[in-house]
Amino acid sequence: MDLTRFDGHQRPEFKLEAVRRLEERRAQGVSLTQVGRELDVRPDMLRAWRRQVGARAGVAPAKVFPGQGRLPSEEAELRRLRHENARLQQENAFLKSAAAYFARESR
Repeated sequence: MDLTRFDGHQRPEFKLEAVRRLEERRAQGVSLTQVGRELDVRPDMLRAWRRQVGARAGVAPAKVFPGQGRLPSEEAELRRLRHENARLQQENAFLKSAAAYFARESR
């Protein structure tokens, strides 16, 4: 597999191979920054990929990196629920202030 070019959107196979190579080179005492230069990948991306692989140990390689910005279903659902919760809290705060305003007006 050619790991010499990074175009911003890499396939899961590339990411897995990059993490494998990172671990291999780190065992040889090579810095993360140097490995990033060798692969033409930013060190923070390598670090994130390594963390993602570690967090999903035992998961099928194709599912470690869902790709194209798609999150695993649990993460996507959690994100959606957090956004909905924030929106509902804002609506609730608005309704409370509106109720207080109209309660003052009716006196």
